[in-house]
Amino acid sequence: MISRTMKVVLRRETSGASPAGLASFVGHCCSYSTASNPQRLAGKVAVITGAASGIGKATAAEFVRNGAKVILTDIQDDLGRAVAAELGPDAEYAGCDVTDEAQIAAAVDLAVARHGRLDVMYNHAGVTGPMSVDSVTSLSLADYDRTMAVNARSAVAGIKHAARVMVPRQTGCIICTASTAGVIGGVIAPPYSISKAAVIGAVRALAGELGRHGVRVNAISPHAIATPFGLRGLAELLPDASEEDLRRMVKGLNEMGGGTVLEVEDIARAALYLASDEAKYVNGHNLVIDGGFTVSKLTKT
Repeated sequence: MISRTMKVVLRRETSGASPAGLASFVGHCCSYSTASNPQRLAGKVAVITGAASGIGKATAAEFVRNGAKVILTDIQDDLGRAVAAELGPDAEYAGCDVTDEAQIAAAVDLAVARHGRLDVMYNHAGVTGPMSVDSVTSLSLADYDRTMAVNARSAVAGIKHAARVMVPRQTGCIICTASTAGVIGGVIAPPYSISKAAVIGAVRALAGELGRHGVRVNAISPHAIATPFGLRGLAELLPDASEEDLRRMVKGLNEMGGGTVLEVEDIARAALYLASDEAKYVNGHNLVIDGGFTVSKLTKT
């Protein structure tokens, strides 16, 4: 069907065309630019939540390196200020507790006040929540509510307030960190899995509405990485294990052979792609970065 349709289009577009015109048409359809662009976010303004360490920090560095002006937010104020200072004049830090909608709104407003616009909102901040939940019958709903507030509700608030300033300009990109735990069940404690599934659901629920206004909404679902965030969660489950032991355990979850290991920079580069104009037609997508874990897990059990 696709090949027949393409033949019809080619006949229609090339009928009566000169050789030069035909060459131009074929070049337009079949060639792709491989030129490297070191400033893929030149002129763009971004807000990243949870940017003081781990994936958020790596993404902030990648965005600045590619020409963006970035406002880093976190609740780790000293660390966040240090990271912003390290990244230079195109980075600024603002404290933000993402469980407070007003603080998310303030971070968005700060970007507009400083730079006149907001092009990219990366809702990355999150918590692991209680990791030692053996059964739903022992689940603390207070802990569950806290996990949902930080991971899921904050993502919706980030989408809401980014849309508030992006929709009038008819352009913008919103990214939310989900997880492989939100794609398949049984890999981590239920509160975290449920919260990340909710993030994916929010992206899918809102991408259509915002896409009609030129604003893209996507998710990134990383697999296990030995970040401070991930190691804290494992330490709760294995309090007697050393940090090096925990790092080896995370590395052991690696799905790829050949010595390839998932690193924070891999997620940062995925966010860079989604934030760039290269992804101008990518909307409502969950970019899973897991080395094939979510498609092969069942075949290994």
